Amino acid sequence: MKIVMLEASTVSRNDISFEEIYKLGEVTEYPLTPVDRIVEYIGDAEAVLCNKTPFTAEVLEKCPNLKYIGVCATGYNNVDIEAANRLGITVCNVPAYSDSSVAQQVFSYILRYSNRTAAYNRFVHDGGWVRSETFSAFEFPTTELAGKTLGIVGYGRIGRTVAKIAHAFNMNVIVNTRTAKQDSTVKFTDLKELLQKSDFITLHCPLTPETEQLINLDALKLCKPTAVLINTSRGGVINEADLAYALNNGIIAGAGLDVLCQEPMAADNPLLNADNCIITPHVAWAPLEARQRLMKIVADNLAAYKQGRPINTVN
Repeated sequence: MKIVMLEASTVSRNDISFEEIYKLGEVTEYPLTPVDRIVEYIGDAEAVLCNKTPFTAEVLEKCPNLKYIGVCATGYNNVDIEAANRLGITVCNVPAYSDSSVAQQVFSYILRYSNRTAAYNRFVHDGGWVRSETFSAFEFPTTELAGKTLGIVGYGRIGRTVAKIAHAFNMNVIVNTRTAKQDSTVKFTDLKELLQKSDFITLHCPLTPETEQLINLDALKLCKPTAVLINTSRGGVINEADLAYALNNGIIAGAGLDVLCQEPMAADNPLLNADNCIITPHVAWAPLEARQRLMKIVADNLAAYKQGRPINTVN
């Protein structure tokens, strides 16, 4: 089997082994693939492994030997599934590999706002503690998480992992989800009530026509002025201009974002200079352990396809 890896550098910086992939066939590996060379790089390969490479109907139709697309991610909106179905191409994703990693990132934002560790570190290194008249220089307000309300929008595996951590901090957890769940540890509610009552709001819903720009200015105006918004799902769930306005005008207190509508980030993104906005470059999924787990599942998916028993199919 001829296998092409189109975006190896998006999952490894020479710290992840692709040995299990190489055992499965004749592998050609590219660090990245320009959009105008996708068809050329695929050539006559039967299987491709990708991350964000766009597989439009036009691309798929130009690759008659292609029978398998392995997406090295959970999201697969870069693949035209309807066209893949029509052409008999199996598409597989990795549905669960970064639950703990993403949940950990969520709480890195929450603790940044509640404990102000970075601000205090700067204060100390700027000589503030040296000059302090008291042993405890509490210059910046901090807050306990116990008793605070965390609102979770979307309650899949990651949302549930976030809820477990929140309970460990003795937080109240309320949830808005499109699919009914059985969980007596949280309160299910509509989005309006969640926005009104939450001290921290974290988004874990997929990007769909229903969730696109779900968080806009009208939604943000429902929030407490002390609320912090967190997004580790998809950038398009938020109207970025509206969020920047809300941050700059005190409608909410802060934001922690790992995803944006355009990635890499555009230089003119209004959130780049917005008040109290922490932005990380889509790395919540990327701890070493999570990427090792990811590539093992990618290899398992391809091995199962070769054996005629495909797993984790999305079409």
